[in-house]
Amino acid sequence: MKFTFALSSRLAPTLLLASSLALLPLPSVFAEDTAPAPAANPALAVSVTNPMAQDWGTTIMANGAISPWQEAIIASEISGLRITDVLADVGDEVKKGQELVKLSQAAVQADVAQKQASLAEARANADRARRLKSSGAIPAQQIDQYLTGEAIAQAALDAQQIRLAQTRILAPDDGIITTRTATLGAVVQTGTELFRMVRQHKLEWRAEVSGRDASTIQSGQAARLTLPNGESVTGTVRLVAPTLDPNTRNATVYISLPNGSPAKTGMFAEGEILTGATKAMTLPQAAVILRDGNHYVFEVSNDNRVQQRLVKIGRTAQGQTEIREGINASARVVMTGGGFLNDGDTVQIVDKPVSSTGDKP
Repeated sequence: MKFTFALSSRLAPTLLLASSLALLPLPSVFAEDTAPAPAANPALAVSVTNPMAQDWGTTIMANGAISPWQEAIIASEISGLRITDVLADVGDEVKKGQELVKLSQAAVQADVAQKQASLAEARANADRARRLKSSGAIPAQQIDQYLTGEAIAQAALDAQQIRLAQTRILAPDDGIITTRTATLGAVVQTGTELFRMVRQHKLEWRAEVSGRDASTIQSGQAARLTLPNGESVTGTVRLVAPTLDPNTRNATVYISLPNGSPAKTGMFAEGEILTGATKAMTLPQAAVILRDGNHYVFEVSNDNRVQQRLVKIGRTAQGQTEIREGINASARVVMTGGGFLNDGDTVQIVDKPVSSTGDKP
């Protein structure tokens, strides 16, 4: 009995261990060999381009008013006469010498007739004196008086004929009437303004530029300005003012505009003066992404991953943006779809890189 008890006490731990092992989970050899890999993000299809080297014009921004090249003031040269006819109005295109206003001529014509009679009398005396000069019948002093009287009478008639001509107010040059103050029945005085006109239909843009830019502007350079209605006009620099405005320290540039342009006197326009050309590295505007106040592009590496590059931009024109810093000329840049990308994303290129060198579009 003692032996049997001893044997049972030795087997008890073994049985306890076996029962414990039976309760343990199955060994790992019965589990799956590997865990499922996370699904990869699908690649975004994009098109790419290379920066383009272009010749871009250097410009100076300016603004100012549109004014007549020269404005003519048409006024009366005679006093005390009444306007009997007004033959022109605002907007009329007139030719040099065209009659614009008629003044009353009755009083002046009467003066002309009187001076003609005086001249006839003086001429008769002078003719008689010339015939008798060699005979000595008339003293030499008397002959001189007759001849002088003839000259004075002729001058008086000429003066009255000038006054008669001044009763017809004529256009001093070709142009267009911009204002009219002539009123039928009004009595004019010497210097009374009757019309204003733009000489030869010529307008100019008087652009204001900073003093530091004035030295780079020369006669003959082109300028582009935008009118308030959005229309664009191209002009030519006529001259640069030799002095600066003492208050603003700006210089005025006089830019001739073509005849027949939609520009009107008094318009205020903004634009640019083309002063030369420089090389520029450009990308399509769609390739440049604005985020948090900064400009970025996405450069594609050899393994089709994108890297977000901070760039410094310059001028923008006709769908192209100048890139001054941030990438080199050989970079492959995402042209479309960049707005959906983040740094490190994988992309699928759907077309070949585009690269060309040309002039500014």
